[in-house]
Amino acid sequence: MPSIDDLAAATEDDSFMRWAGDRPGVRIWIEPRAAVVAVPALSRHDRLAIHGEPGALAGLLSRVMPEVGPSYRPFGNETTVVETAELLPAISVAGRFAWMETATAPAGGRGEWLTDDDLPEVEALLEKDFPDSYARPGAPGVTRWAGQRDEAGALAVVAADAWSSPRIGLMGGVATRSDQRGRGRAATLCAFVTGELLTGRYRVALLADYWNVAAVATYRKLGFALKPLAAAHHVTD
Repeated sequence: MPSIDDLAAATEDDSFMRWAGDRPGVRIWIEPRAAVVAVPALSRHDRLAIHGEPGALAGLLSRVMPEVGPSYRPFGNETTVVETAELLPAISVAGRFAWMETATAPAGGRGEWLTDDDLPEVEALLEKDFPDSYARPGAPGVTRWAGQRDEAGALAVVAADAWSSPRIGLMGGVATRSDQRGRGRAATLCAFVTGELLTGRYRVALLADYWNVAAVATYRKLGFALKPLAAAHHVTD
């Protein structure tokens, strides 16, 4: 079985592929011009992180997908996923995302790590103000939550350490209570979490929706660079 170092060498140390591959329970396939990593329960789904040339990937995926089963979804660079799906009728593009990453801790961070006693309040905030969040308290791979409280002591904004790997931290579940928006709370909490997750790591990343223009702009101001990603799913008859 190829190692994480083999994967890094085959993908020019691509941070997305390292994030996917550097964790327990993965399976890695490397061939000329193609690399695939099968990762169970990564950001709510079984994933096939892919990297390489579409033609080579289509051939490799045609052998890997029957082995891992239909729950595994190809996930990677947007152009790569789209062009690979065009060559492989068994999959179809299902969604497009922004992978955003930084190697520098932003200034002005403010927040604190929450305790288990705070998690019901986190869940209530998410349910009301970000019900589509993939990161939820108690979900596999979501390890801790940070937050800021308002003047009355209620949670105003939250963010999670979710599906981080040893060298790439991942921030998720960023949500601001509706009556607290427009005050810069999310920016300062994300700066705090980014600085915390960079400790002992060389990158911090997050996954954002393209349509959330305000969030993407906030992360850019914090120094996050954007790389387009796409996910595909199996086509069913």
